[in-house]
Amino acid sequence: MLNESFAYKNNTLYCDSIAVAEIATQVGTPVYIYSLKRVLANLNRLKAAFHDIQPHIHYSAKANANLSILRTIIHAGVGIDAVSGGEIFRALRAGAKAENIVFAGVGKSPSELRYALEQGVGWFNVENVRECQLINDIAAELGTSAQIALRLNPEVTANTHPYIATGHGGAKFGLTAEVISGLLAHRKEYPHLRFAGIHVHIGSQLHDTEGTVKAVEIALELIAPYSDIRTVNIGGGLPVGYQMKEALPEWKSFAEALAPLLQGYDVLLEPGRSIIADAGILVSEILYVKQQAGEIFYIVDASMTELIRPALYGAHHEIVPLKQSNGDLHPVNIVGPVCETADVLGKAVLLPEMQPSDLLAVLTSGAYGMVMASNYNARPRPPEVMVSEDGASWSITRPRETWDDLVRLES
Repeated sequence: MLNESFAYKNNTLYCDSIAVAEIATQVGTPVYIYSLKRVLANLNRLKAAFHDIQPHIHYSAKANANLSILRTIIHAGVGIDAVSGGEIFRALRAGAKAENIVFAGVGKSPSELRYALEQGVGWFNVENVRECQLINDIAAELGTSAQIALRLNPEVTANTHPYIATGHGGAKFGLTAEVISGLLAHRKEYPHLRFAGIHVHIGSQLHDTEGTVKAVEIALELIAPYSDIRTVNIGGGLPVGYQMKEALPEWKSFAEALAPLLQGYDVLLEPGRSIIADAGILVSEILYVKQQAGEIFYIVDASMTELIRPALYGAHHEIVPLKQSNGDLHPVNIVGPVCETADVLGKAVLLPEMQPSDLLAVLTSGAYGMVMASNYNARPRPPEVMVSEDGASWSITRPRETWDDLVRLES
């Protein structure tokens, strides 16, 4: 979606004060471009929406773990939600304090748990009974303790895409209410764990508040008998608009629905997509124009290796030209060069007549774009460009990979 940072000026697409074509000309395509100004604006909008709850915010690094983005967010006073040892490492490298990191994830390995304990990570969101035993045993070896939030699977089906729904009974995430009750009843068996919170996250791109409210109600009922458990981690899931006329609840509506329930609790919030998604675009060049079987194809140099969401989820991204035109719009298919039929970035996209070498921008690509990029078909991953917080300058924060990079670790 176009916003305050990505907008047309004199029919040319800009990222803040920088013409996007200027970056593409110098760096080449495909290229990811991010606006740090938009990142901070989204963070401030989120804080305003949740003002009455005043949660401790931990940015979900899995959405986009670029070090420059992490540094900007950490400098703004936000913690990090990590789902792997690698994300903890990146967060620390970017300047996060270990006590401001939450370690989540359904399958933490013993080596990752040891690393997190050695670093002094602030919270462990536990999703398995054996995980409690592992953390307890490793903490005992290290002569330390760990602060635990048990992740509840409330068996609530979120109104979202099934691939990003995490709170229903058939999902791999979390613990049932029965298992959590059992753990809390036998806390003394884990002397090196401090059971201090409960965590609930039912999915991403939530289309209503009802599921979240129901899940939090179940969580609060579970911890009601334990006066020492006063922290509720409500996860993330705040929705972002990917289509021009998409109807989504306002972030404030989630806060207003939850505020009456959470009075007297410390609240953790773990947004990712809502901070970074519309702060990034993927710019691509048209290589070929093909007409076939009554359809028009724009074959571009970006693909499912750079942005897998359309192929993986059938996700929609608006795609726009870098140069606006007054010409008639026609439905075209935007496809990449990868040898897979699924390599489609957009179907029936309404665009003016365009030619090879013309440039397109795939909007709202800041989240789950570069972090999910691959080298399939031996394609080097694209560079990442950061437009500064004042919007007046830009720099390459991660250069384009080379063919040598593809084989560097092989013998």
